[in-house]
Amino acid sequence: MKTLIFTDLDGTFLNHKDYSFDDSKEALLKISKEKIPLIFTTSKTKVEVELLQKKVGINEPFIIENGAAIFIPKKYQGLDFSFLKEFDAYYVLQLGLSYENILDFYNKYKKEFGMFGFSDMTLPELVKYTGLSIDDAKLSKQRDFTEPFLLKDDSSLKQLQTLAHKYNIKITKGGRFYHLIGVFQDKGEAIKKTKMIFKKVFNKRINSIALGDGENDITMLENVNTAIIIKNYEDEYLDCNIKDIQKSTYQGSKGWNEMVLKNV
Repeated sequence: MKTLIFTDLDGTFLNHKDYSFDDSKEALLKISKEKIPLIFTTSKTKVEVELLQKKVGINEPFIIENGAAIFIPKKYQGLDFSFLKEFDAYYVLQLGLSYENILDFYNKYKKEFGMFGFSDMTLPELVKYTGLSIDDAKLSKQRDFTEPFLLKDDSSLKQLQTLAHKYNIKITKGGRFYHLIGVFQDKGEAIKKTKMIFKKVFNKRINSIALGDGENDITMLENVNTAIIIKNYEDEYLDCNIKDIQKSTYQGSKGWNEMVLKNV
């Protein structure tokens, strides 16, 4: 049996306020020694994840923009992923719509519904709403599949969701933002596909672990053997009905470290 770890980033692997992962070092070392694939599963973009991986010191597969695409580095662990499409230094499987399709819908209805998305935010505004540095905010605007946005009036959400569905688009909620994403994508679907890929290349049964803290993590947590909720920045837990779900004692990277060490 081969273990895979899927993890959300903001508020889970990374602290909500300062984006630090310093408290996760012990678990990271254990994962590295045991060559367990650590798959960042996030609303962040490809370039954001690549930068974070450099900071962490890893070169692992990752799932971006809420399940829009799965990227696996070429020659990863000496395994053959050549049955997937090639893209730069990766093999890739795309599940989401193009960013152009998403923006067509966003631009058509943003005024009517009071949407304020990343594509319209200036860098100072993005820094204000995300807490990112200017450099990281620039990276977060380099999107390929999805549009994060703030909604002026949450009471219009259901009407917006109904309309979006007609365009094969759905709306998910993350820690800070709503996200316009392709109707056939989410973190759960991406995890299903990733498990199938690794089962094929390892030729072994897959034991899957997932860690998350927000609403858009629920489908991820529903599709693994071991589901773990990390206590959020408000010192509360995500409300869901997943059987035998585990909960961290601590917030952010400290809670992440605690629960990975407990389960691997």
